[in-house]
Amino acid sequence: MPDAEAEAAIDESIERLREEALELLASYPSLLLAVSGGPDSVALMLLCAQWSLRSSRDIAVATVDHGLRKEARTEAEEVGRWAHDLGYAHHLLTWDEEKPATRLQERARQARYALLAECARRVGASAIVLAHHADDQAETILFRLTRGSGVAGLAGMARVAPYEDIALLRPLLDFRKVELEAICARAGHSFFRDPSNEDESFARARMRKLAPVLAAQGFGHDALLRLGARAARADAALTHCAAETLERALRKCDASCVELDAVTLGEAPTEILQRVLASAILRLAPVPALRLERLERASARVAAALSARRPLKITLADIAIETTNKRVRMRPSPPRRSSQT
Repeated sequence: MPDAEAEAAIDESIERLREEALELLASYPSLLLAVSGGPDSVALMLLCAQWSLRSSRDIAVATVDHGLRKEARTEAEEVGRWAHDLGYAHHLLTWDEEKPATRLQERARQARYALLAECARRVGASAIVLAHHADDQAETILFRLTRGSGVAGLAGMARVAPYEDIALLRPLLDFRKVELEAICARAGHSFFRDPSNEDESFARARMRKLAPVLAAQGFGHDALLRLGARAARADAALTHCAAETLERALRKCDASCVELDAVTLGEAPTEILQRVLASAILRLAPVPALRLERLERASARVAAALSARRPLKITLADIAIETTNKRVRMRPSPPRRSSQT
């Protein structure tokens, strides 16, 4: 247990962060809390109850049983009892598809978000509230750094992010894990610990083992969060510039074609050109995520063609991109013919 001085510091921090977290939630009349049963999400549920949010908005709780541990069902049912004790309706969601042999955590996360979004629509929630905290943010930034992410990736997780037609909210990104555990301890509330968080067969668990070594070299939690904040500011500036460039360059935009002025794009830095192409692709054929490496290669080829004033035809994310001296035309690629046997 923290000593009295540490307890007082935690109290001060929680109170300081309260208003910012409440402000984030205030715009959404109905919320679905994602509560796994770990200390972070249990603290989220307790905080929402303490903040008396129910008087002004509808709140429900959902727990996903991924079917990966035999204890998971019992734990999810216990979370349901905790939610009911706090006056919240509870929804137990099950990932009952066949489990993949590779990228298990990534695919489990994708399934979790899909199940939560489906539940949110069913209960009429306008947002899903997640319990990611500052330690998670630092870990995410480090994880993406080791994988060569661009500026947007190094910005870490956003406080508000779209998931199809649902908003994902992260009101606890400034809370430290120790603060969230203290909230549970003071409430005398139980929680569960997922053993997979310590399983070094998963990349994130291995990353956590490196944290003390990196911190000793000055690359600890606070340094990672500073990096993320600076990357977020740079990403916002680049996004703003790309939006302005797209507005200037746009000559035609409908479901079948986006046409952009070649001169305007040719004068733009490659990073801005890359973002403009990504925005245009999403207007024609929304995709879950564009692979950064493929987008970079395609953008470099378009930039080179525009600089040399030569034609180019390439395809990216099933979008045909054609450059001329005057226009960059982007259209959905025609369906591929199936091979005859």
